[in-house]
Amino acid sequence: MKLLFIGDIMGAPGREIVKQYLPLLKRKYQPTFIVANGENAAHGRGITEKIAKELFDSGVHAITLGNHTWDQREIFDFLDDEPRMIRPANFPEGAPGKGITYIKQGEGELAVINLQGRTFLPPLDCPFQKADELVEQARKRTKLIFVDFHAEATSEKQALAWYLDGRVSAVVGTHTHVQTADERILPQGTGFLCDVGMCGPSHGILGMERQAVIGKFLSQLPARFEVATGPAELHAVVITFDKSTGNAKKMERVRIDSDHLFME
Repeated sequence: MKLLFIGDIMGAPGREIVKQYLPLLKRKYQPTFIVANGENAAHGRGITEKIAKELFDSGVHAITLGNHTWDQREIFDFLDDEPRMIRPANFPEGAPGKGITYIKQGEGELAVINLQGRTFLPPLDCPFQKADELVEQARKRTKLIFVDFHAEATSEKQALAWYLDGRVSAVVGTHTHVQTADERILPQGTGFLCDVGMCGPSHGILGMERQAVIGKFLSQLPARFEVATGPAELHAVVITFDKSTGNAKKMERVRIDSDHLFME
């Protein structure tokens, strides 16, 4: 069984490149499950119901979020009613939405868990303890468990992966928008990639218009960031699972840009 996990979708350029290449990726890899991180899908900040519907209509089975979950006010009106969209599970008790969902395709079912790190990010509840709770819950239902760990620090991402090794199928990081080249399968069978990367403008800085970002570093003054324009890139990872054990068997990073053309 295969999972196609698509990196942080950044504004309109990210949505457009996903729309363009998702049919080709489906044909090439024939994934059983498709999950995308959509926390930057609306103008680089949060997601709207319309955008979520467009992603679902394109073939995405579940959407994960992150620290920009609440940036579009309308999310409070639909998050509780959309079982295919999850936000970090370690947000404080009582926050709208939930942090785990299940995707059933054919004879397979994948649990998708969303967690957020605490290093260089707001001090949420402990993601390790929340992972214990949700993994125990998920394992009663399926051996296939995927974790999107939305975190800044590479050490925290590695720590969670090692902590969950043998208990989940894969831990893949999001948030930094820079795809890392450290994909591996840990000794007990859990796949790990520190960051899957993003889908968005190639000539921006993390997808944002670069002059504003550079200006802020130079002046240390507040600056308004807008999603960049120009050519876009798509980052994803394809993970092959052993259905009988839930272990990851293979991980393949996907990178599509002007220097890495898509090859069927």
